[in-house]
Amino acid sequence: MIDTYHYSLALLALVVASTLAYQALDTSVRIAASRESGYRLLWLVVGTPTMGLGLLGMHFVAMLAWMPSPVVAFYPGWGVAAGLAAMVTSYGLLRLGSAPSMTPTDVTFGAFSVGVAAVAMHYLNLASIGIYPGFTELFLRVGVTVACGVLALIAAVRILRSMRHPRRERWFLRRLLTAIGMAVVISPLMHVALGAAIMPLHLAPAAGASSELLWLGGTVGFLSLFLMLSVVALSHHGTRLFLRAQRLSGSVDRLHDRIEHLAMHDPLTGLPNRSMLVRQIDHALIDANAGAGHLAVIYLDLDGFKTINDTLGHAFGDDLLRAVAQRLEIHLRSGSLARFGGDEFVAVLDRMRSPESALVIVQRLISAMQQDFFVNGTAVRVTPSVGLAFYPQDGDNVEDLIAHADVAMYGTKEGGRNGYRVYDVSMKQRATRILAVQHGLRTAIEDGSLSLHFQPKHDGPSGVVVGAEALARWHHPELGVVSPDEFIAVAERSGQIVKLGEWVIRETCRQLCEWRDRGLPVIRVAINLSPLQLNQPDMLEMACRIVSDAGLVPAQIMFEMTESLAMQDAERTTALLREFRERGFDFAIDDFGTGYSSLAYLQKFQARQLKIDRFFIQALDQGGPEARAIITAIIALAHTLNMEVVAEGVETVAQAEQLRTLGCDQIQGFLLSKPMPPLEFERRCLTLDMRMLEEA
Repeated sequence: MIDTYHYSLALLALVVASTLAYQALDTSVRIAASRESGYRLLWLVVGTPTMGLGLLGMHFVAMLAWMPSPVVAFYPGWGVAAGLAAMVTSYGLLRLGSAPSMTPTDVTFGAFSVGVAAVAMHYLNLASIGIYPGFTELFLRVGVTVACGVLALIAAVRILRSMRHPRRERWFLRRLLTAIGMAVVISPLMHVALGAAIMPLHLAPAAGASSELLWLGGTVGFLSLFLMLSVVALSHHGTRLFLRAQRLSGSVDRLHDRIEHLAMHDPLTGLPNRSMLVRQIDHALIDANAGAGHLAVIYLDLDGFKTINDTLGHAFGDDLLRAVAQRLEIHLRSGSLARFGGDEFVAVLDRMRSPESALVIVQRLISAMQQDFFVNGTAVRVTPSVGLAFYPQDGDNVEDLIAHADVAMYGTKEGGRNGYRVYDVSMKQRATRILAVQHGLRTAIEDGSLSLHFQPKHDGPSGVVVGAEALARWHHPELGVVSPDEFIAVAERSGQIVKLGEWVIRETCRQLCEWRDRGLPVIRVAINLSPLQLNQPDMLEMACRIVSDAGLVPAQIMFEMTESLAMQDAERTTALLREFRERGFDFAIDDFGTGYSSLAYLQKFQARQLKIDRFFIQALDQGGPEARAIITAIIALAHTLNMEVVAEGVETVAQAEQLRTLGCDQIQGFLLSKPMPPLEFERRCLTLDMRMLEEA
């Protein structure tokens, strides 16, 4: 019988087995690596039938290698049953090989179950060509077959599981060598089982049988190879596409995370910003309501920081703020401290045993802050003014707690600074005013109590109106006229300045459209921007959308930022101004002369205008040469950098005459006109013969 063994078919069966093992490894890795259940199901649906047919083909070719004569009969029912058993075996292999975690016992039991399915396929495939074990030898043959099948499946499952997360280095070669190794280990076991089933039958060879067997076995074997290699090739092509998509998805995810982080964190210190802390306080209030201890909000402001910032420069001030943030974080739980802007920090203290626990923490903070800070080799000392508000006695919501802690902090400043105060009813009048302004701002835009006034800018030499500055005004139905200094400060502290700023841009564009549609001259209007607005990631897109919806061009809007704000992060300001310029907007640097701009950055900013701070303008009336020399230098510097110079706060004829003599391009101030409502501005300014936008 051994003389009729076909070694060429056995070798083909080994090649098919190696390909089958490679596909099993490849598909198991795909299933294990897929994050979404849909992709795992897809690989199971694709891998199970192709592996099943490959397993059936491999077994059929190996079976023919033992046959002394060609197959003369085929029973489809047994063949279909063998195919189903092969599918079950393949499905079991893939599930066992890709499962996230399994104990050795689970692996052994699972392999035994799949081995039984493989043994069933073995006998069903033999039955499909009319080979049945004799009754007397049934138990011996089944025993040998089951033992071989289970051993083969245990080995296969363990190898599959060990290769679920292969190293990237030479992964193709590793997988290929592992697949060949699996085939070399498992194929002999299969041949032992086949020999135990076929050899005892003592079948006689027929004439010409060898060539027919080779043709049949070759056809089945190569069809199986073609099917499995097609799936493997598709898998590898899909892997390249998947890796590209994964890299792109990873980049998008990182960009999204970065944008989300910037939206919730202060760019200077890395601390949470107002939006993020408000969320944390909301969660802390829920816990406090559930009985999870006492809760307090502390508001901290640095005494004397402005003097240090103005004296030593904004870069030094930024480094000091970072050092302050780091020291505060040492004494507070991570994530509970936020920077609200400038030199103001707010923290939430929750899950405390008693209100006294908060006082102990605040005293420790004040003591730590009284130690010198060493910034760039310079020792500097700043002291804190702290205010506390407790839940629920000082407020039962986020806004009230922050506002009352803010009021208590101002009480500390008024009482001598460098200490703390707890909010009490004696501070209620001030707190009530702040809260009334804050709550009123919510509806001011919708109810029409906010309005826009325009202060004209006059050409220096001719006095013709060449533009205007848009300024918000508010008449509260109960509080009366609220000064801009008051409600803008409250809006800055409460975060409402973003919504207020958007309204100013929208209302300015609406008014410009109305004047244009009525045939009045076109002017450029300046709009002030706050730090919170500039920190909004969609600020530029929002401005572009509003201007476009109004049918205007960006050149009709000029944004203004203070010199101090521009120099807080000069590199970021440079990039920001470049983006605005590319979209057609102009920029002006406001309050120039009060900060510490460098000539290099002024050149990089490429702003359209410099606005001289009113402090220097008012000093002209004193007759000293210093103010005149400073203004002369600023005008010369601006003109060298191709920038226009605007003098704001001009209140006397003497100031105006000197500015004209010094070559100031534009003049703005109460001498010429106070801010006016739109109708008055139209009557007094737009009906005059003035320069158009293109000439400005």
